[in-house]
Amino acid sequence: MTAEYPQKLHFQIDGEWIETGDRRTQDVVNPATGATLAMLPLATADDLDRALAAAELGFREWKMKNADERGVILHKIADLLRERAETIAPILTMEQGKPVRESMGEVVGAAALFDYFAEEAKRAYGRVLVRSTGQRSIVIKQPVGPVAAFSPWNFPLFLMARKLAPALAAGCSIICKPPEETPACAIEIMKCVLDAGVPGHVAQMIFGVPDEVSTHLIASPIIRKISFTGSVPVGKHLMKLAADGVKRTTMELGGHAPVLIFDDCDLERTLDIIVPQKFRNAGQVCVSPTRFYVQNGIYDRFVAEFTQRTEKLTVGNGLDNATEMGPLANERRPEAVGALIADAADKGARITTGGDVLGESGFFFRPTVIADVPLDAQIMSNEPFGPVAMMRPFETLDEAIEQANRLPYGLAAFAFTENGRQAMILGDAIESGMVGINTVGISAVDAPFGGVKESGFGSEDGPEGLEAYMVTKAVHQA
Repeated sequence: MTAEYPQKLHFQIDGEWIETGDRRTQDVVNPATGATLAMLPLATADDLDRALAAAELGFREWKMKNADERGVILHKIADLLRERAETIAPILTMEQGKPVRESMGEVVGAAALFDYFAEEAKRAYGRVLVRSTGQRSIVIKQPVGPVAAFSPWNFPLFLMARKLAPALAAGCSIICKPPEETPACAIEIMKCVLDAGVPGHVAQMIFGVPDEVSTHLIASPIIRKISFTGSVPVGKHLMKLAADGVKRTTMELGGHAPVLIFDDCDLERTLDIIVPQKFRNAGQVCVSPTRFYVQNGIYDRFVAEFTQRTEKLTVGNGLDNATEMGPLANERRPEAVGALIADAADKGARITTGGDVLGESGFFFRPTVIADVPLDAQIMSNEPFGPVAMMRPFETLDEAIEQANRLPYGLAAFAFTENGRQAMILGDAIESGMVGINTVGISAVDAPFGGVKESGFGSEDGPEGLEAYMVTKAVHQA
């Protein structure tokens, strides 16, 4: 598997790859070593205006292609991603940190999105309404218009594909702003998009100072739709910007996923499933299982066995095939995670393993388990977004549901029980956009992905993900 990071980075406007010139730059850092990989050019206001003008023209052209034509191109993007996966995956690992096998999975997952929406676009059905003879009323779906899409650094390839694929399938043009921390893998996906036949003024990619870029793009009357994945505070800020132009938005914001472990669960199977999932991508996953509520009868055993498995995890550079967990993504994260753990310990929580940084270089943090965590600990209300599992006991089903629903977030939740009736109650009662019962597999290309309450609104993936990039029009004829 090739492990070479590109020495020159660029962004793409109207089919032109633009290098630094006299523009501002930002360092791209390898989180496993702390070393600078490359310098990333940041777009100027003039660059953004040029991208907007191109997107307006691109939309007029792209929306005229029928679903079959767009589908052929999207399938080609998927093919190119799979063909180039062994080149793209190490690049993703070098700038984000995750184990390279997880990076490979991300590339393959991105390809699956393009394949799915290549076909789903053909099912954007309307309907004909019953009217008197000589009259006709129809309902049709049309692309919403040029899109501004913002995605984060934890899954930089997959989450950008989650926006690119449905937008292009629907007939929209799109300006992508991937994270500046992980630009090279995003550039690779854009190369696949262009090489497959999408015109450069239909799909563009820029980098820049995040607030400057979002403010500029969202203020433009050319942009009709905003799609954002990221933190709750930033999402709220973008929603306020979008309100001035009554722009359509999809917001996939943060969570703080509860995990309800019942006495009657298959304990060994539960641990087999949940421990790897907790520490996937070093816990930097918006749907990562985080708040573990364990029924009294198995609480002590669950904590002990979870801790034992956690201590066996191999932490290291993601390019090493033996690595099971890589570093945190940037130098800010270890300090932030450590502060939350220290606060919990000060308030009486018990650290059963981990709790500190690991190594002298890079941004590594030891996989951590903390038990008996009081509810007033900051970490029980603020998502750590790191390799930390917090545990506390519960007694009754009602108590577990109350704790699961306690916070203003509702992105993902998990429960493990062998009681069928109890499982049905949990699926209905937990306030979350997605609930996994005896599974952590809650993300699929054909199923809606999104949250409730302050975890956002709107869905990505599935038919709902395509619908988000379309408007509904009624045409009445007499």
